[in-house]
Amino acid sequence: FQGHTSGVTSVAFSPDGTQIVSGSDDNSVQLLNALTGKQVQEFQGHTSGVTSVAFSPDGTQIVSGSHDKSVRVWNALTGKQVQEFQGHTSRVTSVAFSPDGTQIVSGSDDNSVQLWNALTGKQVQKFQGHTSWVDSVAFSPDGTQIVSGSGDKSIRVWNALIGKQVQENQGHTSKVASVAFLSKGTLNGTPSKDLLFQQQSQIID
Repeated sequence: FQGHTSGVTSVAFSPDGTQIVSGSDDNSVQLLNALTGKQVQEFQGHTSGVTSVAFSPDGTQIVSGSHDKSVRVWNALTGKQVQEFQGHTSRVTSVAFSPDGTQIVSGSDDNSVQLWNALTGKQVQKFQGHTSWVDSVAFSPDGTQIVSGSGDKSIRVWNALIGKQVQENQGHTSKVASVAFLSKGTLNGTPSKDLLFQQQSQIID
C-alpha cells in the first residue's frame, strides 16, 4: 500500500478484516481496502505526526493520537472528525477503544494515562503514577481495567472505574514498548526494548 508521504507509525485491521487504518508522520490517517490496497478515506486534521490508530469495536469509528497532543475520533464511513480530546500536555503515544466502544484510553509523553468518554469527549479519569513517558495502553476484555507500559520500565494496571492503580510490575530492564491483555483478561505480555518477553502470571480480576 502506497499513499503516505512520510513514515508510517501505526497500523490496525478493522474488526471484520476488510479494512486497514494507518497513521503517519505526514499528519494523516488513511483508511485502506485490505483486499485491493486502494485508499477508502483520508482523515486530515492533526497538525503534527500521528503516532497511534485503532478501530472501534464495531468498525464505524477510528481513534488517533498525535504529536500535536490531541486524541481525535473519525467517522470511518464519511471521513469526518467527530471528536477531539484535549488534555495531554505532550505527545500522545498510544490510543485504544474500550470493548464496548464507549470509552477511549490514551497514553502520553506527559507520563499520564487518560480515559475519555467517546461520545462526549469529556475526560473520565486521569491515571498518574508513571515516572516517565507512557508508550502503550490497552483495555482488559471486560473494559474494567487498563494496562500501561512506560519508559520507567514498569507495567501498571489501573481500575478504569475508580482511577486507582491496582498492580505494578518492575521486571524489565528497559522501557516497556507494548502491552496487551490476553483474551480472557487474566494475563498481560510485554515486549520490551531489552529483547525479553515477560509474561505475567498474576490473575487480574
